[in-house]
Amino acid sequence: MSNIEKRLEELNINLSQGPSPVANYVSMQRAGDVLYFSGAGPIIDGKIIYQGRLGENISIEEGYDAAKIAAINLLAVLKREIGDLDKVEQIVKVLGFVSSTNDFYNQPAVIDGASDLLVEVFGDNGRHARCAVGTNVLPMNLPVEVDMIVKLKSE
Repeated sequence: MSNIEKRLEELNINLSQGPSPVANYVSMQRAGDVLYFSGAGPIIDGKIIYQGRLGENISIEEGYDAAKIAAINLLAVLKREIGDLDKVEQIVKVLGFVSSTNDFYNQPAVIDGASDLLVEVFGDNGRHARCAVGTNVLPMNLPVEVDMIVKLKSE
């Protein structure tokens, strides 16, 4: 068992197969040692866990949890695509979209759910550049969508 998988076990995080694309795209695209991910939301075993908008019917705490679930889904895709999570050199960047009302300004607090998880799992290698952007709507009425860029160790 890899070091990262042991860490996931300690955190009681079970990686499923991860989400599959719902349209004409791939879950992840590789360019050399850099992996670019499509967005993931708060979906577990095909079931949407949270729907709605921050500032309307989703709390910051629920948004944080939704972003954490999205990050777990990204890790599941990563594991499915590369096998051994110890191959990760660095989480380079996270981009988080938050479906929110016009007067909601705490998008960073919501996307912290994803950022905090990645640092918990990968330590300093999980620290990343980030954008947290508000939007009026996301597909399937999801409150958050998160994507990331990952650099693998040179082989």
